[in-house]
Amino acid sequence: MKYMCKAAIIIGVLCILYFLAIMLIGIHGTNFYYIWGFMGIALISWGICMEKGILIPRLPIWFRRIFLILFCMGCVLFVVVEGCILSGFMADGEEKLDYIIVLGAQMKANGPSRVLKMRLDKAYDYLNGNPDTMVIVSGGQGSDEHVSEAQGMYDYLVEKGIAVERILREDKSRNTSQNIDFSSEFLDKENDSVGIVTNNFHIFRATHIAKKSGYRQVYGIAAPSELSMQGNNMLREFMGVVKDFLAGNI
Repeated sequence: MKYMCKAAIIIGVLCILYFLAIMLIGIHGTNFYYIWGFMGIALISWGICMEKGILIPRLPIWFRRIFLILFCMGCVLFVVVEGCILSGFMADGEEKLDYIIVLGAQMKANGPSRVLKMRLDKAYDYLNGNPDTMVIVSGGQGSDEHVSEAQGMYDYLVEKGIAVERILREDKSRNTSQNIDFSSEFLDKENDSVGIVTNNFHIFRATHIAKKSGYRQVYGIAAPSELSMQGNNMLREFMGVVKDFLAGNI
């Protein structure tokens, strides 16, 4: 028990350091990373309480056993889901697809965010190698964005030399499910082959949402992601997979 307490405190300190590192680097697109700070405080508090014999040892034994069982089940679920997420990291699609869909991410005042730029550069490479493939850029306009994500992606690809007649804009969606659903208005889900372009950690969820939505020939095309943000991305994606599973999207 003594070692468990110390381990909880050490892990808690590491979580807080990771939270501070993300804050200082400043490349995060959302405030989700605050969860690392909350987890760090919770783990340190739990470790100290266990070490000092405060409150927790006084809880009924049945309560502690139920908590332990639920904790172990949560750990198993986490490992399984993370394994599924990792399975999409090397997805490279197929040649000569009818369409590719680039999923939106944050647009900044000076252009696509780093995450979105990675997706667009991957799409650009694919389009250059497959001149007959059409591209759908999908994403609405958030309250902190000066243009829709679709428009920003369109401008970026045109500037890089992709012909305007190859680019279709879907600018109403607010999340991955809507990206997939609204983009289907431009294609035939039953017969067209479609590649989903997004960052590697997002491929598993995006392609399974597409399959559940009725896409018959769907492939993931994985763009890279920020190595320093990978821990945060993987935890956030775990929650996204669980949420979409419970919502019936996967």
